[in-house]
Amino acid sequence: MRATEIDFLPVTMPPPAGADSPAGTANGTSNGTSNGTSNGTSNGTANGTSDGHAPPPRKPSMAVLREQGERLRGRITAGRKESVARQHALGKRTARERIEALLDEGSFVEIDMYRRHQAQGMRMGDNRPHTDGVVTGSGTIDGRRVFVYAQDFTIFGGSLGEAHAAKIHKVMDLALSTGSPVIGLIDSGGARIQEGVVSLAGYGGIFQRIVQASGVIPQISVVLGPCAGGAAYTVGLADFAFMVRDTAQLYLTGPDVVEAVSGQRVTHAELGGADVHGRRSGVATFVHDDEESCLLDVRYLVSLLPGNNLEPPPSWPATGATEDVRPALADIVPVEPNKPYDMRSVVAEIVDDGEFLEIHENWATNVICVLARIDGEVVGVVGNQPMVLAGVLDVDASQKAARFVRFCDAFGIPLVTLIDVPGFLPGTDQEHEGIIRHGAKLLYAYCEATVPRVHVVVRKAYGGAYIVMDSRSIGTDLSLAWPTNEIAVMGAEGAVNVIFRKELAASVDPAGLRAELVEEYVEQLVHPHYAAERGLVDDVIDPVLTRAAVARGLAMLRGKRKQAPQRKHGNVPL
Repeated sequence: MRATEIDFLPVTMPPPAGADSPAGTANGTSNGTSNGTSNGTSNGTANGTSDGHAPPPRKPSMAVLREQGERLRGRITAGRKESVARQHALGKRTARERIEALLDEGSFVEIDMYRRHQAQGMRMGDNRPHTDGVVTGSGTIDGRRVFVYAQDFTIFGGSLGEAHAAKIHKVMDLALSTGSPVIGLIDSGGARIQEGVVSLAGYGGIFQRIVQASGVIPQISVVLGPCAGGAAYTVGLADFAFMVRDTAQLYLTGPDVVEAVSGQRVTHAELGGADVHGRRSGVATFVHDDEESCLLDVRYLVSLLPGNNLEPPPSWPATGATEDVRPALADIVPVEPNKPYDMRSVVAEIVDDGEFLEIHENWATNVICVLARIDGEVVGVVGNQPMVLAGVLDVDASQKAARFVRFCDAFGIPLVTLIDVPGFLPGTDQEHEGIIRHGAKLLYAYCEATVPRVHVVVRKAYGGAYIVMDSRSIGTDLSLAWPTNEIAVMGAEGAVNVIFRKELAASVDPAGLRAELVEEYVEQLVHPHYAAERGLVDDVIDPVLTRAAVARGLAMLRGKRKQAPQRKHGNVPL
């Protein structure tokens, strides 16, 4: 960022000690000149010591010190009026306004308010505002402790220098040591060019801490303005990322660099706007129209998460789910395997009060991932979405579900998987993009998970996709199925075409023969109790009892303990 672009906040220093006290004035008058004379006049005696040396200046009173401190704090927290007005004109709140909206009223305790940078070059020595462009501290959300840092675009464009980074390092260290979630409110022009390589080292320290805290405390990044260059990895490494339309910008290289290198002209929004990352790249977990709704959703997310990996997720009173009957579930899912329906409707009938928080709602929509409660306890739900691509698994869906499964496992959140999957998406594009590798991520995530795991085969479950969706063979604890379940290597028609290819080719009535063979295949290999007879399904349940069956299963598994084998770490197919 060029120096001309930086909005410096002039800081008025408190008056020198004793400047407004009578004693301080007297000690600075001509009367004090006699203090150094050899004969020690009466004036010298009055204003000096018996040996001719002047006494130390009288310290200001406590009242004066308190007043000076309050004035300084007031100037720091108020900020520069013109800069605050510009921030509001852009539709953005200030850093302190954001913290106030995020945390419980009156709970914020600020850390390092008086921190200032120590740089001297590039005209920085005369511009040393307090906070150095980031507000850090701790507060509560619904009474539960969190740590937060909010970058302040009104000071140095929120750019990160040595002192700025040190403040973030400190609050992240405190979050980890106390076992509390950390939330970053990002609004920054990136590394502070005037401070050189120490700015880059500051980002490195942040990334190192994010990785060390991964799986130990929840980490949330909220992009409320620009976030460019290496700073983007603060978002990429976080467990959850929020973005606000029109104001958030997130990319490694900006439009000018893209045009210089490729000749392609692109706007900030087209390159790294909220919708781009919410729909195409999958970087943004949640996208909102305004800061108010965004910060409210951050609070909602925190209410569903444990403080750290050693705490259970926050529970609410039981809701009687173990005895709950939901008649609507008998009508939502069509018996015909090729008819679409919205899996969200099934989820709403299973979870408490029909309320859930969907993760990556607009990305890889052929699979849904939600956080919700069943009988008052937090669960993670993964389900195929027949409304989109018939619910097949592809590259993006596999990555989305795998990361969600790993997060839930890291923080002790039980998993419920709703299966209605026809297979993996076929085609050269998928194969060339690495569907084998990406599908293996989801397979690895489920195989590695040690939390309680329950799955429900709602309708079809074909081939390798059935295995990957937390099947009995890879470790699910409780396998339930509806009477509509079709668990098989492939659908009946496809299987008949392969098995009886020669017979069908030689038949005078291939359509009639195919129908007969399909019926035979279904009766022998795909009937509702086929998998249950072989111990691969624990129970075939009435759909209306699904909520109760899942709740009872989770209650049964609540004390589950499973030790992973000793190793440094596995080798995830990244």
